[in-house]
Amino acid sequence: MHREQISPSSRGRAITGRRALVFALPVLLASLLRFPLLEQRPMHCDEAVHAAKFGVLLEQGKYEYSTVDYHGPTLYYATLLPASFQGAARYTDINEKTLRVVPAAAGVMLVAAHIFLIPTIGFPAAFCAALLAAVSPAMVYYSRYFIHETFFVLLTFCALLSAFRYSRSRTAVWAAVTGLCLGLMYATKETAVIVCACMLAAGLLLMAVKKAAGETTLRIIPGRHLVLAAAAGVLIAVAFFSSFLSHPAGIVDSVLAYRSYLWRGTGHETWHVHPWHYYLNLLLYFREYGGPVWTEGVIVALAAVGGVAAFRKNRPDMHPDVSRFLALFTLLMVVVYSAIPYKAPWNLLGFLHGMILTAGIGAAWLLRRLRRPAARSAAIAFLAAAACHLGWQAWACSFRYDADPRNPWVYAHTGKDVFLIVRQLEGLARAHPDRSAMDIQIISRENLWPLPWYLRRFPAVRWWNGVSDTTPAAPVILITPDMEPALVRRLYEAPPPGQREMYVSIFDRYVELRPQVELRGYAAKWLWDARQHTEAATDDRPPRDARH
Repeated sequence: MHREQISPSSRGRAITGRRALVFALPVLLASLLRFPLLEQRPMHCDEAVHAAKFGVLLEQGKYEYSTVDYHGPTLYYATLLPASFQGAARYTDINEKTLRVVPAAAGVMLVAAHIFLIPTIGFPAAFCAALLAAVSPAMVYYSRYFIHETFFVLLTFCALLSAFRYSRSRTAVWAAVTGLCLGLMYATKETAVIVCACMLAAGLLLMAVKKAAGETTLRIIPGRHLVLAAAAGVLIAVAFFSSFLSHPAGIVDSVLAYRSYLWRGTGHETWHVHPWHYYLNLLLYFREYGGPVWTEGVIVALAAVGGVAAFRKNRPDMHPDVSRFLALFTLLMVVVYSAIPYKAPWNLLGFLHGMILTAGIGAAWLLRRLRRPAARSAAIAFLAAAACHLGWQAWACSFRYDADPRNPWVYAHTGKDVFLIVRQLEGLARAHPDRSAMDIQIISRENLWPLPWYLRRFPAVRWWNGVSDTTPAAPVILITPDMEPALVRRLYEAPPPGQREMYVSIFDRYVELRPQVELRGYAAKWLWDARQHTEAATDDRPPRDARH
């Protein structure tokens, strides 16, 4: 759909070298907040599940789409690039950096891509949006997560940018690129249908608004361009879901998956059900257990201003159809995602980015309205202070409170006790004759992800959902408290006298894998004593220089 040709060289809407240089600032900020210390935060259980799925692709060269939980394959295929740079050929070769660098890079690319908004909403609005995207705490935090959301938001933005470019050029190339981006969105996450529906609804609403105002209606897209876009989208989605035609069933499964996602989305068989205002609460005001106050209220407020400004008198450097479309699209996304009972905090990134785009329009509109130099300087100072505050929150939530429940973006997250669990097992392995191949028994009816990720280098781990009366007990046992009475009977009551092995606790305090999921650990006394002896001998060795 199109009304008129827009010249990229129009004053205020040209991408010049000087403006590109200015855009380096938010890109640099985005990089500084996203790339450092990617290994510091414990892996969330969802990250670990995706890591295991990627491990199959890495080792076997194929991906089989599942109708439950795993989402589309594009993120996993993208992760092959850093894995190849690292020289990783097996699941055990990869680490947190290998995985998280992909969403981190996608987050930086998302910020950089705002420069392509200049021809449609002008330089001030595009720059403000890029800056807000660079320092938004939620955008930063989940750019450091090995989940699909940031990659999905980047692809959504690329689809919008290519559609805007098509509206100016009306060429088959940009129609195909738009379809390609939409297909990649579908191949990334099932929520693509929600986003695409909101895009379509926003376009129809825009047509209705223009018709009601007596403005020239939008021109219809030629049928050949629609077919080209659809073909490009379908082909790329089929290629990924079929693992490049090696698993054709994945194509059908990508459609059948909507049965389970629809069931879960309506709040059935899930504990991720939250009230309609859940996302807005996270953005506007969050404080728990005496922690800091978290808010991205300035983005929400500026987005509201931008939404109103989009329907005011047109600015010379801003295309009215684009600004109105973004306002309507964002509003629809907020309404739809708030109405869906199933809510996980990272799902708000899609409409949060829409808010950021509209907030950029709002900030530029306010600055333009302020005629007096003093008032404009004060507004610029306020916006700079607000960006600094957002940047501080982004740093704090990603580094200082990265796994702290007082952080609004920490959700059912693995605690840092997982590092203690791993250290204890590694210490025991050093004292065991089989080293890391020692037998480890894990007994629980709980979902213990991400523990499989952290134990990926222990090949002899056995997982049980109950205590076996016939299988010999392993020298190392991890168990949840509800299983402990059965373990005590198995170790100290079932064996005849003289055949009972003594076990000692390997933790000297309460240990939690994630909130309300306690783990207890036990080691055979002979192994525990061997570890103590090994560590004592290591500690008693003189420094290397003193031995000469």
